[in-house]
Amino acid sequence: MYELTIEQHFHAAHTIVGHPGKCARPHGHTYIVRVTIAGEQLDSLGMLVDFSYIRGEVSRILDELDHADLNELPAFGPGRNPTAEMIARYVFYALRDRLEFPGVAQPPTFRVARVEIQEGPGSVAAYYE
Repeated sequence: MYELTIEQHFHAAHTIVGHPGKCARPHGHTYIVRVTIAGEQLDSLGMLVDFSYIRGEVSRILDELDHADLNELPAFGPGRNPTAEMIARYVFYALRDRLEFPGVAQPPTFRVARVEIQEGPGSVAAYYE
């Protein structure tokens, strides 16, 4: 099994509705996003997938979140707090959907394995299947 991981970041604000502490107030983070791709086969160049391809797809997803109030986005509507856990889940499925190629004769042999969201030093949440 091969894995590759890319790391990117975005800036956003959020509020954790119902939180008993400071997180109930609007505040912001510089989120660090780590995406791990896994697969068993390398291509003819000896790569699982080109880093730049994955970076580009992740950038498109993060552009929707960057400098946003996450509570105002449809992905985190009423009753769905934009916690680090929920952001990791959102990025995981958004990327997985972008990497699926229905109807392609030979679809890629790699998959999204894990998404980690770091919202501050020492605070990391992850989502994977």
